[in-house]
Amino acid sequence: MATLKTIAKAAGVSSTTVWRVLNSDATLSITEEKRRIIIETAAAMNYAPPRTRNRAAGLSALRRVAIVHFLRPEHELADPYYVSLRLGIERRSHELKMETVRIYGTDARPEPAFLENASGVIAIGSFQEEQMEWLARYSRHLVFADSIPPDEAFDAAASDLSVAMRKLLGALQDKGYRRIAYLGWIGKFDSDPFGEIRCRTYVNWMRDQGSFDPALCLTEACPDHHGENLGDRLAHRLLQAPALPEAIVTCNDNVAMGVYRVLQERGLNVPKDIAIASFNDIPMARLLNPPLTTVRLPAEQIGETAVDLLAERLAGRRLVKQITLASTLQWRGSIREHL
Repeated sequence: MATLKTIAKAAGVSSTTVWRVLNSDATLSITEEKRRIIIETAAAMNYAPPRTRNRAAGLSALRRVAIVHFLRPEHELADPYYVSLRLGIERRSHELKMETVRIYGTDARPEPAFLENASGVIAIGSFQEEQMEWLARYSRHLVFADSIPPDEAFDAAASDLSVAMRKLLGALQDKGYRRIAYLGWIGKFDSDPFGEIRCRTYVNWMRDQGSFDPALCLTEACPDHHGENLGDRLAHRLLQAPALPEAIVTCNDNVAMGVYRVLQERGLNVPKDIAIASFNDIPMARLLNPPLTTVRLPAEQIGETAVDLLAERLAGRRLVKQITLASTLQWRGSIREHL
């Protein structure tokens, strides 16, 4: 069982600092990067506070939130963005005296009783229509986090990835970049290789500019879940193009790390030869050489907002509410100021 001491040792801070971070102490002076490292370390160690471990007898009297994740546990832990999102859900739930139970993605659906015995369900990620209908059938209340289902059918909290991509591409254009590549995955439920929202927005934006080149837009299905290996494979394919791009946009920071590795192996300088930008702003983005320019998606706040939406439902709200949280561009050394 993980303790404050073991988390503190792994994160390189004191046990008191860990306690204050995990208890959302607003008076604590600590960098955002260090705070996120502590939170992600606690998640990786499956830390549960004593007040949660020791009150099993009273669980029946508490409101319970079932967190249904579209990822498997090992895939979630490999992606700091989703770790932060889940921790935002758990922290806000605990602040509202709501117990949480995790249900991770598998090849089989969970037992309906896991949903029926919860006061509400927060579903993390993207789900097919039939999956959403199944979740709704057995959930007292259902909220989606990190995706906004169509038709205004369910409560949801997410960032608009299409807006974020257009914002990033427009900013790159303003800095003089014209020949921009995109490397990403094929959406889990997409038959179109350009169907994932970031990729689809990139294709439409480049076509509007009259500069779309299929050789610079590469995607593939990703069994290792959107990680460095995907970036490695796509970067090798991209470097076979007749002409290299001026900049590469990747679907997330993990993929960008794989691209960094390939470019460095080929002797290409970032950003002098090829610039790189990405999505999520995980802690490692600042530690790359050069630090990675990325679109920061407010993962923790998305999770917190999803819990607040569920709390409103429990309080009697009936109208569907879908909330979009803004993204921000984090400019770093992987992009030159001007060409």
